[in-house]
Amino acid sequence: MSTTGTGTEVSAELLEEGRRAYALDREHVFHSWVAQGGFEPMVITRSEGSHVWDGQGRRLIDFSSQMVNTNIGHQHPKVVEAIAEQARKMCTIAPAHANPARSEAARLIAELTPGDLDHVFFTNAGADAVEHAVRMARLHTGRRKVLSAYRSYHGGTDLAINLTGDPRRFANDHGDAGVVRFMPAYPYRSYFGSATAEEETERALRHLEDTILLEGPETLAALILESIPGTAGIYVPPPGYMAGVRELTRKYGIVYIADEVMAGFGRSGRWFSVDHWDVEPDLMTFAKGVTSGYVPLGGVAISDAVYETFRDRPYPGGLTYSGHPLACGAAVATINAMRDEGMVEHAAWLGENVLGPGLAEIAQRHRSVGETRGLGCFWAVELVKDRETREPLAPYGGSSAAMNEVVAELKSRGVLPFANYNRIHVVPPLNIEEAEARRGLEILDAALEVADRHAG
Repeated sequence: MSTTGTGTEVSAELLEEGRRAYALDREHVFHSWVAQGGFEPMVITRSEGSHVWDGQGRRLIDFSSQMVNTNIGHQHPKVVEAIAEQARKMCTIAPAHANPARSEAARLIAELTPGDLDHVFFTNAGADAVEHAVRMARLHTGRRKVLSAYRSYHGGTDLAINLTGDPRRFANDHGDAGVVRFMPAYPYRSYFGSATAEEETERALRHLEDTILLEGPETLAALILESIPGTAGIYVPPPGYMAGVRELTRKYGIVYIADEVMAGFGRSGRWFSVDHWDVEPDLMTFAKGVTSGYVPLGGVAISDAVYETFRDRPYPGGLTYSGHPLACGAAVATINAMRDEGMVEHAAWLGENVLGPGLAEIAQRHRSVGETRGLGCFWAVELVKDRETREPLAPYGGSSAAMNEVVAELKSRGVLPFANYNRIHVVPPLNIEEAEARRGLEILDAALEVADRHAG
């Protein structure tokens, strides 16, 4: 038996299973976003609650929620049982047939979405939700071009990666996808020379309207925007920005697509992040937290106006697994567990009382921390070489030896982080216990001593 140091033991059989998994992975598995040859993936042999166990038997606090999707933690017994029960009743059925799991999932989602987003088209994940939302907007308006922000991420499929506004799109961007990009409101690294949040809102909205006018409003089908950008930096929009974006889309007849794939289902302390600003989009994409990642599921929530376009006109799109019963059964159980256990409220409380104040204190102690920002269980720690110049600890679109050292230190001390470029994202499960959240912050505090050695 191997002891993790926390009183939990991992069997020799499980450790051997992990070794075999690693060997087979390196022999047969092709991984995303990395060069294959030198990649050394971490083995995870077990997960439970807010913890995972690696191939050496160490228990780590999951401050990543994996891909920021295990919103209810790992192996929630009610959801695991619901998946098993659904499998006993009906594993799969063609999407043309109504089935109880999909109907109930759609009802629950429609209850939670803002405005009149009362119709749900189910997809397999967030990227294809984005693809279909744009297709709906183009057919609804008869226009082609789509506005998308720089410093954004919308998925890895062909159109979704072209909509993405970070370097991951470069190898796939041929400039012919009908995408028009604009600069987002990002107070810490303002593209407009803003000194205050109010200036940032005013200047960013002026820039967006200028872009609309210069592109020709009559050519623009949609604007897609992450309500709170996720992997791009968890930069929370300044006051008035989201309402201003919505006003511009209405003014020029542009379909507003809210991308809530990562920011939705309680992640920021509200069911959907647009709820922080009382914004009602025309279409909204979701995935990840809707099932806590237990079974893949995504979707598009559709307003009445867009729905009417397809009342008597066939929608030219579909998926074999649209509204898959196992996935929808998991969604029903996940939403009910979140409601019954007050997870969204708990996430908001953690952000206000534990994560926000704790990260602010950490920022004061470490010269490598340029800014901490976020809401609920959705936070970023931006690491810099110099606070005055804000030079990042890793370049935009890349990593660095310094960031690799910080990540390694976090893992060695018992935290599994989410790292992107020069940032550590603090994104634990929404139901993480207060003591575990504070313990994770203590480990982050200690690990940032490594970052400080690289900061002036």
